[in-house]
Amino acid sequence: MAPRRSSGVQYPLSKFSSNENQPPSPTSTEPDEKEPSSISDQNKQQKPIPKTRFTVFLTFVWWFIKDQWFIITLLLLILISSQKQVPRQQQQIKDTVVQNLAVAVIFLINGCTIPTQILVKTIRCWKIHIFVQVLCFLFTSSTALAVVTATATNPNLIDPALLNGIVLLGSLPTALSFNTIMTKKAQGNDALTLTESVIGSCLGPVVSTVLIQVYSSIPVWYAQTLPKAAAGYGAVFKQVFAQLGLTLFLPLIVGQLLRGFFPKQVIKIMTTYKGSKLASFALLILIWSAYDGAFETGALSHMRPTNVVFVVLISVALYLLWASLALFASVFWLSKEDSIAAVFCVATKTPALGVPLITLIFVGISPAMKAEMAIPMVVFQCIQTCLSSLATIVFRRWLRNKKEGAELM
Repeated sequence: MAPRRSSGVQYPLSKFSSNENQPPSPTSTEPDEKEPSSISDQNKQQKPIPKTRFTVFLTFVWWFIKDQWFIITLLLLILISSQKQVPRQQQQIKDTVVQNLAVAVIFLINGCTIPTQILVKTIRCWKIHIFVQVLCFLFTSSTALAVVTATATNPNLIDPALLNGIVLLGSLPTALSFNTIMTKKAQGNDALTLTESVIGSCLGPVVSTVLIQVYSSIPVWYAQTLPKAAAGYGAVFKQVFAQLGLTLFLPLIVGQLLRGFFPKQVIKIMTTYKGSKLASFALLILIWSAYDGAFETGALSHMRPTNVVFVVLISVALYLLWASLALFASVFWLSKEDSIAAVFCVATKTPALGVPLITLIFVGISPAMKAEMAIPMVVFQCIQTCLSSLATIVFRRWLRNKKEGAELM
């Protein structure tokens, strides 16, 4: 059977198979001059304390807290944002500073941690790029439209703005930075994920705009509640590409230059001093900002219970559907590391492009409808964060089984 192609390097998983935390071997290579009675007494004294169910439970809880601290912190930030928000007159300043600065920090860290040779090698894998981008745009948008159309049978049950927001969510490109962090945590090919994020961000203003215009023109009852789409999108392209240049391309290039001129210092800061954790903290601030704005407008707090349940269940179903198909379609011809990257690219979405598109495509949309259409994107951001973080546990075990199988060969 021909080996699977891999666009990136094989990432070591030594920490899962290391024996440094294993108990020592009972066999000793040194002669023992002690009397048998003293040996027996020593064995009795060194007899390990049996683990109870409670101690095993505490050990698991402590491991889960250390491994999934990102989810725990995110839920705490959402709870805080639901109780206290930034004043409305300062929301615009907060969004501008947080969105630009947080994304820039994340891509600066990515530029400092990914070797240039691996990044260049990954860029050349055009077949994988076509495969991932087709799934990110065409598959996710069509499935979102199909799910919404199949479930939106009662106009009095679900608000049409939420249904349009779900279709808009499926038409967006992959996440800008979150997927790279999750891929790295799962020990997949984070260089491939970063490349797909850059490509998706460049295609998004064009492809997402066309998809949204096509889907909003379909004669279904929820789409007919939208204002007429604008004819020109030059303002959208100009604004988005200017933001991408400052928050994505420039920090990434600076990070690569720092790694090229000061490799030892950068690697020491990123590994020994855990400088790469700054990307996770920046992502948490970015998500908190989105929920802070949603709670401040009252869009989340005034939702009907049926709408809340519907959006949460649809978000979970879409994530699992997108992730499952991406894994199934890639595992037959890509390496496990590349398949993990494909899953996190296809199943995650960025809200950074969604809100500007709502304003610029649907001219004259009311602030209430705009805020309600953004709710699925905000809810999905929490769902994708929790499910992706939990998926890293499964993917790490999957890669560990691969290495153990290779060692037996």
